[in-house]
Amino acid sequence: MSALAERLAGIQERIHAAARSAGRDPSSIRLVAVSKKMDAAKVREAYEAGQRLFGENYAQELAAKADALSDLPDIAWHFIGHLQSNKARLVAPRAKAVHTIDGIGLGRELARRAEAAGRAPLDVLIEVNVGGEPQKHGIVASELADLLAQLRELPSLSVRGLMTMPPEGDPEAARTVFETLASLRNLHGGPAVLPELSMGMSGDFELAIAAGATLVRVGSAIFGPRS
Repeated sequence: MSALAERLAGIQERIHAAARSAGRDPSSIRLVAVSKKMDAAKVREAYEAGQRLFGENYAQELAAKADALSDLPDIAWHFIGHLQSNKARLVAPRAKAVHTIDGIGLGRELARRAEAAGRAPLDVLIEVNVGGEPQKHGIVASELADLLAQLRELPSLSVRGLMTMPPEGDPEAARTVFETLASLRNLHGGPAVLPELSMGMSGDFELAIAAGATLVRVGSAIFGPRS
């Protein structure tokens, strides 16, 4: 087993342990391996070790890797970075899901591009800036109802849930952010309507799982430091 495969297995073990500790079914949590700034060979290595969901932060990088690894039929690309509308043309034909919808303009462009590429419906999550941090993207909680209603009018999109990023290096603040996102989901229909909560990264995914995360985004703990 390669070092990468060992790290991947270790993360999966930690996910399962965190789920059991929270009284949850481990199969209800999926790992998105964040492969930004890692070359296609590293992604292929993780795929060969059993990983199927990969997260990318940059549109051009996702497009290049998706095309280079198109021989892997069940690989699934999740776009998890801030996306400008003019880059939707690169992401919509290739991604299984976009986690970072922060406005109806982006939603409409993704819907148009997904339909044109025959990839509809495209799974999307709304990014919520729960902590109100000015340097981060995402809508505020008070805007959620309107954006949900607008996105649901686009048949080429499937609104699957919510995503957030907590403050770095503060476990208690992270816990509060994760619990708040779960509460927002419950206020807007609950898991039956919004089944996915994308939250938790390498340093805090166990806290996210305790709060209800269904998608955890882990990169450096799997692939090692980025250059």
